[in-house]
Amino acid sequence: MKMAFALAQRGSTRAALREVDAAVRVLTGVAGAKARAQRGAVFHQIGRLDEAFADYQVAVRVLRRAGDRLGVQRTIVNRALLQAERHEFEAAQRDLVEADGIARELGRELAVGIITGNIGYVAGLRGDVPAALAAFEEAERIIGGQGGQVAAVLQDRAALLLSVGLMTEARQVALRAVEAFRRHGRTLKVPEMQLLLAQVALSERDWTTAAGHARTALQGFKGQGRARWVALARAVVLQATLGAGEPDRVAARDVDATVAALAGRPLAAVQARLDAARLAESRGRDDVASGYLAEAARVRRRGPATLRARGWYAEALRRRRHDPVGAMRAARQGLRVLDEHHAALAASDLRAYSAAHRAELVDVGLRIALAEGRPARVFEWAERGRASRLLVRQVRPPDDPRLAALLPELRVVTAELDRARAEGRYTGRLVSRQVELERRIRDRSRLLRAEVSLPGPVAVRDLAAALGDRVLVEYVQVDDRLLAVSLVDGRLRLHDLASGAEVAELVERVAFALRLGSARASVLLRDVAARLDALLLPFPGDRPLVVVPTGVLHSLPWSVLPSCAGRPVAVSPSAALWHQAATRPPSSGEVVVAGGPGLPGAREEAQAVAALYGRTALVDGEATVEAVLSALETAATAHLATHGVLASDNPLFSALRLHDGQLNVHDVQRLKRVPDTVLLAACDVGRSVVVSGDELLGLSATFIERGTARVIASVVPIPDAETKPLMTAVHRHLVAGVAPARALALAQQEVGPSGFVCIGAG
Repeated sequence: MKMAFALAQRGSTRAALREVDAAVRVLTGVAGAKARAQRGAVFHQIGRLDEAFADYQVAVRVLRRAGDRLGVQRTIVNRALLQAERHEFEAAQRDLVEADGIARELGRELAVGIITGNIGYVAGLRGDVPAALAAFEEAERIIGGQGGQVAAVLQDRAALLLSVGLMTEARQVALRAVEAFRRHGRTLKVPEMQLLLAQVALSERDWTTAAGHARTALQGFKGQGRARWVALARAVVLQATLGAGEPDRVAARDVDATVAALAGRPLAAVQARLDAARLAESRGRDDVASGYLAEAARVRRRGPATLRARGWYAEALRRRRHDPVGAMRAARQGLRVLDEHHAALAASDLRAYSAAHRAELVDVGLRIALAEGRPARVFEWAERGRASRLLVRQVRPPDDPRLAALLPELRVVTAELDRARAEGRYTGRLVSRQVELERRIRDRSRLLRAEVSLPGPVAVRDLAAALGDRVLVEYVQVDDRLLAVSLVDGRLRLHDLASGAEVAELVERVAFALRLGSARASVLLRDVAARLDALLLPFPGDRPLVVVPTGVLHSLPWSVLPSCAGRPVAVSPSAALWHQAATRPPSSGEVVVAGGPGLPGAREEAQAVAALYGRTALVDGEATVEAVLSALETAATAHLATHGVLASDNPLFSALRLHDGQLNVHDVQRLKRVPDTVLLAACDVGRSVVVSGDELLGLSATFIERGTARVIASVVPIPDAETKPLMTAVHRHLVAGVAPARALALAQQEVGPSGFVCIGAG
């Protein structure tokens, strides 16, 4: 029995099975039950689940009768994991709760930690992300404190991070798990982690890396005799091959065998059937494709949210040709499942990055709508793919004392880090501390749940009534074509505009020209802006404009376009969000103005702006993070002139630098109330990180998410820009009662084009 355990951990599962079979033949009573439990574990590892479950059942009955509490605890943990794989979650949870109670009674603290990690694994499979993350954190603490091996917890955490689209973190945690498994000689698990790394690469559309990792994992599983894992690896190789546009390299018989072997893995089986259908379609076998899709769609009414959503996606694909109305209905149902699941996540990054499956469902509806050529349908599906998390109304993430304590600690470290850099001192220790605190804040925020309401889509007639004489233009990209839907005087029109790649190149040139700021760059800017104007706004008019961008257009400063000069332009993440903000009654409050260090002229700018309102600016030692946050909670308008940082790799730590440290996204999320209008005279923080489905992360997006009606900020990185002339001009018009978008347009006419836009209601 001991030999079998060692062999199994080293990946020699065939030899392990021979040894444990020999033990089962000769042992009886409690010893025989333990041998059956161990054989069940080997069966479990190689994917023979029915045989594993039968052995577990026999072992538990004998061990209970004999009063062997330790044996029962160990066996029902393994049985729970098997039941969780089959999505029998209630049974799995009962076993884990019982096992936890036994381990605590027996004083087995390390076992408590391992069971806690397994509870997290089951919660993750069910789709309860906060519960899973909380369990993993507690498991790591307990197991680490007992000197145990945390590799299995790291493996489960990596899989969960992958499931919600946090690819960079999933890769980092997976690599840590590989190192830990190898260090402890548990080579059985190494191919599993290589497969997870392949799945990360798939999500990043890195087909070559994905195929390489998957093939390495495939060879490892073959050597271990793990048929079900072999099928999983082959399924990933299939995805990578199709993604790379090489369907001819796949044999149909291999696909059928892979799908059949994945019967006990519902989510993997659904994905394999989707890929098999795609392959059959590429070969003109529509009947075969329809059969695969019908099988995949069977899961749409049961199981975790992600599984049901994939089932609805399969149903939408199955219906899209012969029943487009039914396909749209199926896609809407899939979106509803995902939105209800994601809405309760309090952490903005979890909700944003977990939107990948939404994008596929939206794509089905959008393509059908475009084929019909009906602008109203195209507009509906364009809206369904827009910044869905920002529409979810929530008061704020719940108060959490540990999170509240970590944020001031981070500010102290970042302030000391700034001083050390300015003085040329060694910063290694401080950087390490900053990274650790950011990780703890990020992880803690993800444990919180939100109480939210899900709004319905805005009706075109209601949107048209709110627009009045404004023109709304919503952009959509399908493959490499950029299209737009315009709404003017209640009438929707569809426009086929340009190549997406061409527009992206021109937008990058605009940012380059604004950064240079030279006379030669001005000529380049005028030329590029004119070309973009002709591509993006080919319909005449000078009415106030509401723009809903997509992709790179989120980084376009619209005022540089000739037809937008002097024209009020409001840039909104979605039409529904614009309507929500534009029709909400304004809140009352004071004007708060603050100036921080690190930005030339910020102190003078803050004092000049405050003087226009007859107020005193928070500057120098008064401009602390707590003072500014306190002022924001009672203000109707806020002007923050300070150095800003867009953390593109970790957007929830995008920040404004104040006297005693940084005010970051997590601080804004914890405000009880936010101003109606916020002006960020801080270069680059108006720009958001765009993730799947046009979801946005960053400071501007967070103010909008929390309820700010409009944010005036720069979407172009211009280091240490002098913003005083533009900002004081904007505020002169605001004091005179001019709406913010028009005030910005008038100020830019007076001062010159800039990277600033008005995000939100305008």
